[in-house]
Amino acid sequence: MTAHAAPSRPTTYVASLAVIFSCIAPSTPASARPPESTKTGTPADAGLNLYEKYKDEYIATDKPAIVDIGPATYLTLTGRGDPGGDAFKQKIGVLYTVAYTINMKYRFSGRPYTVSALEGLWWGDDDKRDLSDQPKDTWNWKLLLRIPEFVTEEELADAVKQSAAQPKNVAAEKIKRETLTEGRCVQILHVGPYDGEHENIALMLAFAKKKGLIPTGRHHEIYLSDPNQVAPENLRTILRQPVK
Repeated sequence: MTAHAAPSRPTTYVASLAVIFSCIAPSTPASARPPESTKTGTPADAGLNLYEKYKDEYIATDKPAIVDIGPATYLTLTGRGDPGGDAFKQKIGVLYTVAYTINMKYRFSGRPYTVSALEGLWWGDDDKRDLSDQPKDTWNWKLLLRIPEFVTEEELADAVKQSAAQPKNVAAEKIKRETLTEGRCVQILHVGPYDGEHENIALMLAFAKKKGLIPTGRHHEIYLSDPNQVAPENLRTILRQPVK
C-alpha cells in the first residue's frame, strides 16, 4: 500500500520539532537516535542498519539534486493537528514503543537491526496554500519509522496487541506497515532551524521546474539531528519531494 495517494504541494512547517524528540529522549535507547549519531561508531551487535544499506538514498548536500528512491517499508501512524499538541507527542511515543517491541524480538532471536530515526510526511487540506499558511489544528501528518522488509504484518499485530494493553498506548492499534514508493525525487540537506526550511524548499521547486519536473506526493522530512543535543543552527534535516 502506497503511503500517499493524492498529489500535494510541498510545504514546510514552522513549529520546532524539539517536541518530537523530547518525548522519546533521554529514555529512548541510543539505537533510536538519528543516523547522524551513528557516525561516531555503531555497536558491534547493532546488526542491520538501513541507513548504511540504502546510503545512496540518504546522500544530500546544500544543493538540490535528483535521487531515485526505491520502495521502503515503514511503520506509520497518521494524525491531524498541531505538532506541538499532546496527541502528536503521544503518537510518537506509541510508534517507538511498537517499533522497539518488534526490534527486541529480532534482537533476542539473533537478528538485530538498528531502529531508524523519525521521518514524516506533511500536508494540508488546501493543496493550493502552503501548510504554514493554514491553521495548525488542520495540519495532517504521517509519522514514519523505516523497518526491514522482513518484518511481517503478523509481527506488527503481535507488537500492537502487546503495546495497546496499556491505556496510554491505545493509538498503537492505528499503526500500519506500509510501503512508500516515491521514485524520482528532488532532495536537499537543510542545516539550521526548522523554521528556515522554506528557503531550501523554494530552491527545490525552482530546481525541479528548471528540469521540467513537477511535484507529486507528500513533502517528506528525515530528521538527522536530535534538537535536544544539537544547537538549532546545526540541525540537519533531509528535505525530499517526489517529482515526475
